[in-house]
Amino acid sequence: MTVLFEVADHVARVTLNRPEAMNAVDRATEAELQRIWTEIEGRRDIRAVVLTGAGTRAFCAGADVKDGGGMTGLEYWAAPRPGGFGGIALRTTLDVPVIARVNGHALGGGFEMVLGCDLIVMAETATLGLPEPRLGRLPLDGGMALLQRQIPHRMAMGMMLTGRRITAEEALAFHLVNEVVPQDGLDAAVDRWLDGILACAPLSVRAIKQSVRRTAHLTAQEAQAARLPALIEALQSKDQDEGVRAFVEKRKPVWSGT
Repeated sequence: MTVLFEVADHVARVTLNRPEAMNAVDRATEAELQRIWTEIEGRRDIRAVVLTGAGTRAFCAGADVKDGGGMTGLEYWAAPRPGGFGGIALRTTLDVPVIARVNGHALGGGFEMVLGCDLIVMAETATLGLPEPRLGRLPLDGGMALLQRQIPHRMAMGMMLTGRRITAEEALAFHLVNEVVPQDGLDAAVDRWLDGILACAPLSVRAIKQSVRRTAHLTAQEAQAARLPALIEALQSKDQDEGVRAFVEKRKPVWSGT
């Protein structure tokens, strides 16, 4: 299986499983990722997702150039690819928070997938980069659109115009990642972030992500006035009453997701 998918304790774990190819995404892997994201969107038992790569060498080295089918860059750009690279880079319909567990190098499309996640925990030995121009190609599936919106302009241009990689330390300095840890501390760090998410009401988390993702292009006043479906659902939920009741009773809330 080129992608491993498991769900336990309200957490979905999606693992690119081609370590012999630095977890590069071929057409079969792309199709499986699209299927998985669609399944996650339809499941209310999933409250958080961890996306990572198998092994320690690479998170994902991007598209598998050996599986390109002879397409030109223009043909690749014209082909439908819902949600950007790996189905996640530019996805706007997934309201569950996604943590990128960057266990190794994330390059090209692999970096685009990382940019499409909500939280990023990175091993100190990993690197990030968009090397496409060094191959005469372009970061078409989210790289050019996302990087300039997530770090300062000069830093983004410096990376994209040279195709150079940055270290985990640089990524942290650019405020691009949430945390950098030693490789052997990666799982513990991810679990801490998961614990924080799972401590919150799931409908509140969904509403926050939906609001942020769908109103970023609006003014603050317009965004505040947006009557989004997840926002309305959270405000009418039983969980908002449970949260207040648990606070008054000095106990942990028991979230029902309704």
